[in-house]
Amino acid sequence: MMRTLLSGLALCSLFCEIPSLQAADFEAALSFPKRTENKVFRDRVQANWLPDGKMFWYRVQTGPGKSEFVLINATNGSRKTAATLKELGLPEKEAAKTSTMKIELRRTRRTGKSSGLKFINQLSEDVELYWINQEGGHVRYGGVRAGTEREQHTFEGHVWLITSRTGEHLAVVEGASQPQTFIIDGKGISKANTEASKKPERGFRAPDGSCVVFTEAEKVERRKVAIVESTPDGSVQPKLKVFDYIKPGDPLPKPQWVIEKSDGTKLRVARDIYENPFTESGELDAVWAPDSSEFYFNYNQRGHQLYRILAVNAKTGAVRVVVEETSKTFIHYSGKSWRHWLHGSGELIWMSERDGWCHLYLCDAKKGTLKHQITQGAWPVREVLHVDEAKKEIWFLASGLREKEDPYHTHLCRVNFDGSGFRQLTEGDGNHRVEFSPNRAFFIGTWSRADKPPVMELRRSSDGGLVCELEKAEVSALLAASWTMPERFVAKGRDGKTDIHGVIVKPSNFDPAKSYPVVENIYAGPHGSFAPKEFSRLMGHHVIAELGFIVVQLDGMGTNHRGKAFHDVCWKNIKDAGFPDRKLWIKEAAKTRPWMDLSRVGIYGGSAGG
Repeated sequence: MMRTLLSGLALCSLFCEIPSLQAADFEAALSFPKRTENKVFRDRVQANWLPDGKMFWYRVQTGPGKSEFVLINATNGSRKTAATLKELGLPEKEAAKTSTMKIELRRTRRTGKSSGLKFINQLSEDVELYWINQEGGHVRYGGVRAGTEREQHTFEGHVWLITSRTGEHLAVVEGASQPQTFIIDGKGISKANTEASKKPERGFRAPDGSCVVFTEAEKVERRKVAIVESTPDGSVQPKLKVFDYIKPGDPLPKPQWVIEKSDGTKLRVARDIYENPFTESGELDAVWAPDSSEFYFNYNQRGHQLYRILAVNAKTGAVRVVVEETSKTFIHYSGKSWRHWLHGSGELIWMSERDGWCHLYLCDAKKGTLKHQITQGAWPVREVLHVDEAKKEIWFLASGLREKEDPYHTHLCRVNFDGSGFRQLTEGDGNHRVEFSPNRAFFIGTWSRADKPPVMELRRSSDGGLVCELEKAEVSALLAASWTMPERFVAKGRDGKTDIHGVIVKPSNFDPAKSYPVVENIYAGPHGSFAPKEFSRLMGHHVIAELGFIVVQLDGMGTNHRGKAFHDVCWKNIKDAGFPDRKLWIKEAAKTRPWMDLSRVGIYGGSAGG
């Protein structure tokens, strides 16, 4: 992909006023990632907690082929370093906990047929999921909670990276022609036996075994799309491929719930309240109440303007509404429909954008009514990390909390179920990742920015108080290898008041007296935000910059994480892609950067940017 892109750039008019590039220039640009790898040190802490929960150790890379062991007393922040665990007074067998797996990253190089991945997280901590795009960039697709599983749509040939919350690379997998299931168990990643992982029976059985529920749907005709593979492997002749491809307006299967009693009798659940769900397969998932009195399912009405959680009485088949969301534009059902059942009290914690921001609400699950809003303010909840039912506390990540900070930066927060006791527990001016100690008394916060290498801190969970700074990433070797630090820039968007955030990347031989064409790296998928917010080598950007370009990336209106109004710009307007904001941002940047030549501006990207 990168070689193809570079070849295309060589032919474009952007080169009309700069010296022609030779093969050696392209090879030098393509070798830049290799020349700058393994040059960042002290950038990661993987804590190994001792049984008392008051001390932990980790191994940190201090230089090329060099490392040290560090023992931290979490109660007072004292630190001891040594060359071996034995010198720290710890048994050498503890070293087995240190990951020795070498994860080889690779870019997505092709897009084949539509497929799927299922990840089963058997770890005691959450993991993060990233798509590695054609430029080598990491596009975050959320995470997989500890002890849960998640399905992710993909394409054959697309590459995915699984990391810990602190950024440790756990595994890399690639989409295949058929859906795959992977188990994450801390020993790498293993492919599950798909036959063994199938449901042992049709549907979802009640906890007390009294019945099983499942959906039935009549088959609908599927639209067929034909493509020609011009140069198939192992053949000089083109091949015609035909596959199912549902388009807007095409019929979808309409499932109906069936309750099958233990005596074999069946009760069909009237579907007037869930008559037009968005489902390609015709299947729906159910979650049972612990007492087997009812089961719950999601109803995402086609068009995504009505979303309900519905409850079905297991004896009568009567259906009632637990939660209902409506929108004049769209409901972001795939990213903002988190919930947590409180079966003991008959309540539900629910995520919604009903007030214009992504917040949490407490609902009466039995009456189907809203009790109160838990979080509120002109900022979004980004991810719920933990619900402590005993203490009635919610731990979550939020962004946009501080007026003068980048609104995409996430911070750890805590709030009580009743909305009281809200507290921001991290402080650094950057994007935060957190990892808790096993007893949750402490957490390690790692924060960074596109222009700020990672800082790792140990903090108390009770009040967010700083116990000690653990590490600061060392990047002098990276800078010595001619890598340039990205520059953050902010300009007003099309409305003249909304800040648009992005980065500027310069070539390693940058000369402010010269003039450079500008290329924008674009990925404009409306349900994410993509300008880098954490420290990274950004190789996709730098390889292009090495050919004599200024590379920029930003998030215009119509993308995620800035509130509903900002996001809604994409409603029936995907073609916009934030371009009015992008153009204004580039023009504003050039006003104080005369080396940006706006008579030569180009754009490139893959997938939603291709």
